[in-house]
Amino acid sequence: MSFHKSDSRTPLAPAEYTKIPTVVTVYDSEKKNGSRNNASISQPKFIRSDMADVPVQQAAGSTLPLVLTRKKGGDDGEDGHYNPFEHRKVEHPTSDLETFVHLLKGSLGSGILAMPMAFANAGLWFGLVATLFVGTLCTYCVHVLVKCSHILCRRRKIPMMGFADVAEQAFLDGPPSLNRWSRFIRFMVNTFLVIDLLGCCCIYLVFVATNVQQVVSVYMDTVLSVRLWIVIVSAPLVFMCLVRNLKFLTPFSMIANILMFVGIVITFVYMFTDLPAPAERAGVVSPVQWPLFFGTVIFALEGIGVVMSLENDMKNPNHFIGCPSVLNLGMGLVIGLYTLVGFFGYLKYGPDTEASITLNLPLEDKLAQSVKLMIAIAIFFTFTLQFYVPVSILWKGIENKIPAARKNISEYGLRVGLVILCCGIAVALPNLGPFISLIGAVCLSTLGMMVPAIIELAVYNEDPGYGRFKWRLWKNSGLILFGIVGFVTGTYVSICEFQAEFNGGHVGDAQ
Repeated sequence: MSFHKSDSRTPLAPAEYTKIPTVVTVYDSEKKNGSRNNASISQPKFIRSDMADVPVQQAAGSTLPLVLTRKKGGDDGEDGHYNPFEHRKVEHPTSDLETFVHLLKGSLGSGILAMPMAFANAGLWFGLVATLFVGTLCTYCVHVLVKCSHILCRRRKIPMMGFADVAEQAFLDGPPSLNRWSRFIRFMVNTFLVIDLLGCCCIYLVFVATNVQQVVSVYMDTVLSVRLWIVIVSAPLVFMCLVRNLKFLTPFSMIANILMFVGIVITFVYMFTDLPAPAERAGVVSPVQWPLFFGTVIFALEGIGVVMSLENDMKNPNHFIGCPSVLNLGMGLVIGLYTLVGFFGYLKYGPDTEASITLNLPLEDKLAQSVKLMIAIAIFFTFTLQFYVPVSILWKGIENKIPAARKNISEYGLRVGLVILCCGIAVALPNLGPFISLIGAVCLSTLGMMVPAIIELAVYNEDPGYGRFKWRLWKNSGLILFGIVGFVTGTYVSICEFQAEFNGGHVGDAQ
């Protein structure tokens, strides 16, 4: 993903003109050689001088964002065999192992705690098969996105691109009817990223408030509501989120990861103790609940927002996709771990499984109380890191419209306003389960499935084409349809679940 920057009309320094190619140069070259692809038919299309923008190396639910780095633009290649990997200017390129670790950091997070609830909305055996299927599908869509970015980089002589860059340039290279929508698709990708990340922040507030309420209620005669705890938790975050330099948040990130790791390990000990027989759990539940499963699983597993930044930073980017590859090994481990937690978590607690597995731990047990507090503190600190990304995206979009004298106060106002907005949404919707499913269905089914499929259709439109019997067209149409079904049904059932829980019930109770 990438932050929204000014468009190609922004003035460039003279040195940048000598180094950064534009489509005009490529377009003129193609005219001389008598060859033009679909992207050059109607008019030259400008490419910004810094296509990678500021990559956001953080995925939804991650407990540790990666380091933010600014990339430089590429230079023009003289021959027709441009290799973008050779033109990348990365100050500290990452090895395959480092990228693997970063991928795990970006994909393993609080979503793992919701996997038992996902299985409760699918059934033990159906959840097992469906989780593997959805995880494989998400991984494949990442392959599609990265492969298309490589094609576009070679085609337009650009060293690297972020997620929104790939979407925009794909529309510029696609059919003429898509060209006019290039800025819109960029806006849409960044918008859904912002909604997704702010939604995660709201989920974090509900998560922290719910766990703290459980522990404190054991020692207090008066039980405060979850909504009041959300407000209490939000108060210090207003001040913490005023920190604009990410490096000052690094110690909190370290603390969060240590607490999260210890808390999850102890949770596993409780989860694997005195497991019942699988026959005691439902193998398949009512299909009415399946959309909640889909939304939760895609929220937990989808890390497409992190992949372009990881690939851009690699010393050997060609090792990121393929077979075997960093992506396959990393996502294989993530999918296996999430499936394991979901399967055994639901096997342990059955229909009583809560939205976060930590809420099922015994209240009277001191160790369980410490786990709830440890993970709550970890998520609390993670809020500021997750919050950094949508603020940066939004601020990049409005920064140039604000007078210099009012920029500081405006940015602080934006930060405070967004924290209050997250608090308000969390107070209005304090039910963690359907909230997680809603974010997964609305944002991640769009970004993780539909957008990569649309990008591939645009990139492959004329060269090299859709293949024999147009198999790429049918395959991507299926992905888009699956994403649309997940979007519509997941959103509808999540809203129904909110309504049912407000009335003290559950969306599948009538079945």
